[in-house]
Amino acid sequence: MPMQFLRTAFWVVIAVALAFFCMANYVPVTVRLWGDLVMETKLPVLLIGAFLLGALPFWIMARATRWRMKRKLESAERALVVASTQPAPTSPAPSESAVSPAPSLSATGTA
Repeated sequence: MPMQFLRTAFWVVIAVALAFFCMANYVPVTVRLWGDLVMETKLPVLLIGAFLLGALPFWIMARATRWRMKRKLESAERALVVASTQPAPTSPAPSESAVSPAPSLSATGTA
């Protein structure tokens, strides 16, 4: 529970700081895109958009990694279920005729 409070407090502080930044810098900005294509927007919108556009590749990479790890985990879990449901292989007991006793040695070392 304390970690949840700290996480919430962190995001509240970030949101308040972002709100103050937006209020202090709410000025129009002209951006030249290509050739004579011009976009006029407010500075906070431009900065937040640029941040989100820069974060997009890392978000996609994290999602792909999570998906790949989830697939590996599910595959391993399926293999574990299959291995645990199969009975253990039993080896046949050795018969008396298959095993011959070793020759005994006397104290002098001769057979």
